[in-house]
Amino acid sequence: MPEWFVRRTELVRTVRGVPWGSTPMAEQFDPGTASDRDAAFGTDSGTVPLRRSIEVEYWVIDDEGRLTEPGLLTDAGEGVEREFVEPLLEIKTTPCESTAELRAEFYERLHGVLDRAADLDKGLVPLGTPMYDGTIADRPGERTRIQDRVLGEDFEYVRHCAGTHVHVEQQPGHVIDQLNTMIALDPALALVNSSPYFGTDRLAAGARSELYRRMAYETLPHQGRLWPYADDLEEWARRLEHRCGEFVTQSIITGFDRERVESYFGPESAVWTPVQLRERFSTVEWRSPDAALPSQILQLADDLAAIVGRVTDAPVRVEGETGRVTSEGIVLPEFDAVGDYVDAAISDGLASKDVREYLNRMGFEVDAYDPLTRERDDPTDLSPADARERRLTYAERLEADVRRVSSITAD
Repeated sequence: MPEWFVRRTELVRTVRGVPWGSTPMAEQFDPGTASDRDAAFGTDSGTVPLRRSIEVEYWVIDDEGRLTEPGLLTDAGEGVEREFVEPLLEIKTTPCESTAELRAEFYERLHGVLDRAADLDKGLVPLGTPMYDGTIADRPGERTRIQDRVLGEDFEYVRHCAGTHVHVEQQPGHVIDQLNTMIALDPALALVNSSPYFGTDRLAAGARSELYRRMAYETLPHQGRLWPYADDLEEWARRLEHRCGEFVTQSIITGFDRERVESYFGPESAVWTPVQLRERFSTVEWRSPDAALPSQILQLADDLAAIVGRVTDAPVRVEGETGRVTSEGIVLPEFDAVGDYVDAAISDGLASKDVREYLNRMGFEVDAYDPLTRERDDPTDLSPADARERRLTYAERLEADVRRVSSITAD
């Protein structure tokens, strides 16, 4: 039996030994520590904590590091679902009131999946791309079939992407400020860049973002990319209608019937942009981060919710190119400047001094993050055997992340 699976068995025994029902879930897990940003945000400002939820996609592998379909992993518990490609599994939470609650629920669901994975000799890989040169098969579905034909060969880029979605509760009267602030925070994707590879070739610090934004939507140039700030909800609604119309038109050009396309796609579901308003959930959604270690995702979701939550009691304005979040308010840089920061975040990640300084000014503690993509000097290309070994290594890293929290619980 591989050493990796010996360690996994030990993990499962550790987790199974935790008396899950003996303590309220929000108290079982380490809720994290206070941040230096309290000096800027204030700890008694009266800001109401925003409910938040996350959805994270993980690659599924067998005990040799080969991509495989989840199979019975989807029976591990609530919030565990298949994605549109065969080797991808999504784990999602319900809306949570606090960091502690979100952490507790996410780790509980991960525990259930890892427990089942140990029985099936499978693992979860927390990387934005799978480091795989072969064909990644779609699951049968009409939505996928329509997108495949509309995007053509470029849809292959999307098949290599595993990401994280962070939802933050909309606040009546402040929704546009929330949306625009999250747009300005988009360079924070650099904090959790997890894979520099497309296939087995090095592409960028944030390879998934490079694929999704710059390569997949050539036929629909308004899709995939970050949209400019919005002036009001009416303008946002018009954007959705226009983008949906473009998608439906392109679908008709490629041979689909309008009624059939419109039965699967509406103004909200036909949009692929990194930050968007979700009427269905009453949230502002950020779709930019890579899949990453659970602790990294939770840290980022907490920081994002804290910064976006400031819009309810601090003025928001757009000015200049630098941007800053202070106790006096939120200053968003001009959108063109945001675009420059985003480009650097994708290409160079936290190796970019401009990105690091910008994110610090905007309220993140950059030094508290250690994205997987910069942990080692990655070669320009990987052999298939190297790629399998790395997938195994990062599956083990995910399990160690869960084991660390289990150890805290046991203590």
